[in-house]
Amino acid sequence: MTDATLSLQSESDQRAIAAIRRKNAVWRRILSDPAAAAAAIFLFVIVAAAILAPLIAPHDPYASNMRLRFCKPLADRCPTFLLGADNQGRDMLSRILFGLRATLGMGVIAVAVGGGLGALIGLSAAYFKRLDTPLMRLVDVLLSFPSILFGLAIAAVLGTGLFSLVIALSVAAVPSIARIARGAAQSIMQQEYMEAGRAVGLGDGALIWRYLARNCWPTILIYMTLQLGQAILLGAALSFLGLGAQPPTAELGSMAADGRKFLQIAPNVSTFPCAAIFLVVLAFNVLGDALRDALDPKLRQ
Repeated sequence: MTDATLSLQSESDQRAIAAIRRKNAVWRRILSDPAAAAAAIFLFVIVAAAILAPLIAPHDPYASNMRLRFCKPLADRCPTFLLGADNQGRDMLSRILFGLRATLGMGVIAVAVGGGLGALIGLSAAYFKRLDTPLMRLVDVLLSFPSILFGLAIAAVLGTGLFSLVIALSVAAVPSIARIARGAAQSIMQQEYMEAGRAVGLGDGALIWRYLARNCWPTILIYMTLQLGQAILLGAALSFLGLGAQPPTAELGSMAADGRKFLQIAPNVSTFPCAAIFLVVLAFNVLGDALRDALDPKLRQ
């Protein structure tokens, strides 16, 4: 290995270490903000509860007991149903825990898939100049359509269900991540070690994977977290319209849709799932704002 290659590797490693240190500084800044720290702790608890739902749920979320239908929270006839029961006598707390599993899992998978594809498009557009214009025009086309139309179109083609919903959310996450990845990659492309890499004969694959993606990934990963709240809210809205999880699957959007018929006699059936969606999306938005403030040099001054 030549001295130039070793120098290039050392410079890129130093930049990667600096990026990690900046990321750690970002998290220290976030945790020093009471609202952001509370949001992070809340999301940690919610994610842990969703993962452990089969172990901590007090009842079977799909077990019906018509004698307990529309039971009020902590009512005498169902003291173990902390949040009451729905129209089929199913425990609301257990269904919300399992609904969080479906809703959060749907959002995480969609952002991971859509963000990965968007990052690939953005990096390719920044590195291969001849692809920049067609790829960015494709991104502009995706941005021109409301995300809910993707859900309607994909549901018409693939049918309703969580699989179709995840595809729609993944497509909706692509354009914003692609633009962020392209912007981050363009700043890296201007660095001297990228030119040095070409000078020592490194191929496109090595430059993209070892240097460009490696230095862009912290920024892309952080901004992917900002999309989780939007993906969850959009997924819940599409499920509310009947395009997502189908009965009896517990999912917060579909649970809110089922409960809207009984708002007069049992408001807890719909309001508790809606409150769960609201709190989760609010926590992601608060954490996202803190991430944005920590990453923007102008806002740190």
